[in-house]
Amino acid sequence: MDSDIVLLFLQQGIASGLVTGSVYALLAIAIVIVFRTTDVANFAEGEFYMAAAYFAFFLIAIAGVPIWLALPLTLVAAALAAGLFQRVVLRRVAAARGVAVNLVIATLGLSYVLKGLVRATGFGDTPRTFPSVVPDGSVTLGEASLSYLDLTILAAALAVMAAFFAVFNLTRTGRAMRAVGMNRRAAQLVGINLGRTERLVWAFAGGISSVAAILIAPKLLMTAEMGVVVTLAFAAAIVGGFTSLPGAVVGGFIIGVAENLVGLFVSTRAINVAPFVIIMLVLVFKPQGLFGGRLRVRKV
Repeated sequence: MDSDIVLLFLQQGIASGLVTGSVYALLAIAIVIVFRTTDVANFAEGEFYMAAAYFAFFLIAIAGVPIWLALPLTLVAAALAAGLFQRVVLRRVAAARGVAVNLVIATLGLSYVLKGLVRATGFGDTPRTFPSVVPDGSVTLGEASLSYLDLTILAAALAVMAAFFAVFNLTRTGRAMRAVGMNRRAAQLVGINLGRTERLVWAFAGGISSVAAILIAPKLLMTAEMGVVVTLAFAAAIVGGFTSLPGAVVGGFIIGVAENLVGLFVSTRAINVAPFVIIMLVLVFKPQGLFGGRLRVRKV
């Protein structure tokens, strides 16, 4: 392969990978904050993302709500729905004091409920195109070309990540989330309301999922199965370290760039395999993930 072609593919793969990776990173953050705070692996994350995209589509394309209003309404609706799920379902499942896997099964149940609801409305029967307010056009960065939509996705995703990390690290609410994730009993002893904090964590996860959906939906054909992208978000979380928020971001970008480079240099058929090869390599050489810290043995 000619060196100029290699350079072009390399730059294009990295640039496009950062765009898709930013969306994976957002979804990975949503997964990690729930797991880190509540010890629940949220297998409904993909369906939160899918349902938010369809809700925004309904508001804009069917109800005629202006897009500047539809987007914040979608974010609020997704956050409220996620918080309500924690309050109504997960809290009761946890109170039953069954095995921990029951909580995971509850999230799986929610994923099927959301998918069924979208199909029942008729919106999920055929692929749909999400309207974009970003004008057509592209810019050239070196040898790489990115559309205005790509640049908007990347910039918005980075802004949301920065805002979340500011809340998580600098506010009282964020400190409460971190405390509950470190030691639930100690957090409760110093006056932190565990139920309220967990609802806020789920609400944050729902809101972040809706942002990811709105950003990437104009680039995809919307279907009821679009939530399968959560597999790549889980891959990002595993690569970065399942309890590390910075790791979720780095893992998302790694998965995004790897996918695009494999598609350009190897084959588009190998794109779906690349993330899992990366996962296996990370699990073999650093099982706790790139930012997971040292392995600790908990005595019970």
